[in-house]
Amino acid sequence: MKVKKNNLILLILSAILGLVIVVMFYVKPFDHLIPGAEFAKIASANNFNLRSFSISTISDYNTQTQYSIDVLHYDMNMDLYPEEEMLIADVTIKAVLRDSELDEVHLNFYDNFDIHEFSVNGKSTDFSIDDGLLTFDYPKSKHDTLYIRVKYKGTPEDVGLGSFSFDKLADGSLAVHTLSEPIYASTWFPCNDIPSDKALMDIYISNKSDKVSVSNGNLISVENNGDRSTYHWRTVYPISTYLIAIYSADYKSFQQNYESISGDTIPLYFYAYDYDFDKAKVDFDGHIEYLRIFEELFGEYPFTKEKYGVAEFGWEAGAMEHQTITGMASRLIGGNNMFKDIYIHELAHQWWGNAVGPKSWMDIWLNEGFATYSEALYWEKVSGPRALRSTMAAKYDEYLGGKLSDPGTFIFNRIVYNKGAWVLHMLRKEIGDEKFFEFLKSYYTKFKYSNASTNDMQQLCEKVIGKKLDKFFDQWVYNGIGIIDAEYTWQSETDDKLLSKTSIHIKQVQDGYDTYFFPLEIEFIGTEPNIKTTLDFYITSKDTTLNLVTDFNPVKVKLNPDNWLLANFRNQNQ
Repeated sequence: MKVKKNNLILLILSAILGLVIVVMFYVKPFDHLIPGAEFAKIASANNFNLRSFSISTISDYNTQTQYSIDVLHYDMNMDLYPEEEMLIADVTIKAVLRDSELDEVHLNFYDNFDIHEFSVNGKSTDFSIDDGLLTFDYPKSKHDTLYIRVKYKGTPEDVGLGSFSFDKLADGSLAVHTLSEPIYASTWFPCNDIPSDKALMDIYISNKSDKVSVSNGNLISVENNGDRSTYHWRTVYPISTYLIAIYSADYKSFQQNYESISGDTIPLYFYAYDYDFDKAKVDFDGHIEYLRIFEELFGEYPFTKEKYGVAEFGWEAGAMEHQTITGMASRLIGGNNMFKDIYIHELAHQWWGNAVGPKSWMDIWLNEGFATYSEALYWEKVSGPRALRSTMAAKYDEYLGGKLSDPGTFIFNRIVYNKGAWVLHMLRKEIGDEKFFEFLKSYYTKFKYSNASTNDMQQLCEKVIGKKLDKFFDQWVYNGIGIIDAEYTWQSETDDKLLSKTSIHIKQVQDGYDTYFFPLEIEFIGTEPNIKTTLDFYITSKDTTLNLVTDFNPVKVKLNPDNWLLANFRNQNQ
């Protein structure tokens, strides 16, 4: 998921609103959150409680029993009535239980619907719903497979970032969209709402015949029945519940085809509202290039037997990487390619977050950090090393708000996105380009269509490079807060052989972590424009003195000249 930058006026207003909400919910600091107007827009439009996006709240959402459930398939019939803001649904869940000793089964489902049928393996069954948890007794017949059917109707609660929304568009037409990340799929269908429980899915979306209804996977059929049409979509790859999507609107569309590195033809489908269609044709057009570059970097697009698509939707704060069909805010469709980074970011999620999913929401940085660094890798690929450096410089910050491994009060914060990207950037410097890109492809291949934790990622990286990375992950992921903050002094003198002896003293003074270990480039610059050299060191102490000899007298010394480190080096000579 990616949020959009906004103008200065909204930024000022959002800061005021953000401060009020921070005080209300004791969230600190404000710069720990989605910055500026994006956060204000989300907060005011959805009236959400920040704590509903905290790790503690998310951890309380699922019971331990749910981790014994393996959902194999969701069969979902969704009948939409936007005029009445009504959903009539019929959902069948095919699941197996890993623990045969269970007495009862838990699923996630909100309790505001009129449920008029609930059955297990074809038999009507008693159930209860309490605080979003659907509970029923485990059938004593001990079937190998459970078929849980729920028929219901009502108005889904629109919570989170817009979990199920009935939208009135700028031209007065009605539309529907969903956005269930992280724990809001259960606002509109019963499910085992855990990112690691991936399943296959068939979804039938019915609406008025003038509506185009879009979802994940492949379009199997469109059936017309009087003034209503039903679109049937099917996945052939497993999908996490939070990535399941509905978009239904008066869409216009266009198609392109992309030939993958294996020779498969992947259809690209793009959907936009009529009044934005011409602009969308401009902004959506770059995806063939984006796909080509990401396949070169990471490996083949993971959903070759399905599609990739982008659909304009009613969530105005940004974009969402629903599997094979990204949702894109109208404000990000300008017809001028101004938001290319966001399109690139969401496409990268098809590898990082969708194909390779997080084992838990504690691992959210594996989604967002990887997708954010993919932006930098894309620009490096098309424009060279300077573009890599400038992209990463735009994501530089102090990151004092918390640890990367614990998103804390609000999981969609800048630490998760931007510090996550910087950690990958520094890992690349730590292990070298060749091993880093080998690791990316190995990580993708090993965990494709499944889920990984931070520990899984670390262990695989260690296997690829042949050495332990405990110190790196401890300081940058698990225990370090902030960045390297160091002061340095240097002096140089020339001996009678015209060799310059230089001494550099570096002292780490940060509060967030005692002693960082890191590779450090130092550039030495002479009096003539072309006289300079760069030497590599590895720092392993809080207070370090480096002594070296050069064949020219340096007049300037630069630490970290190519910005490989998330660090602030302050020259005390000046």
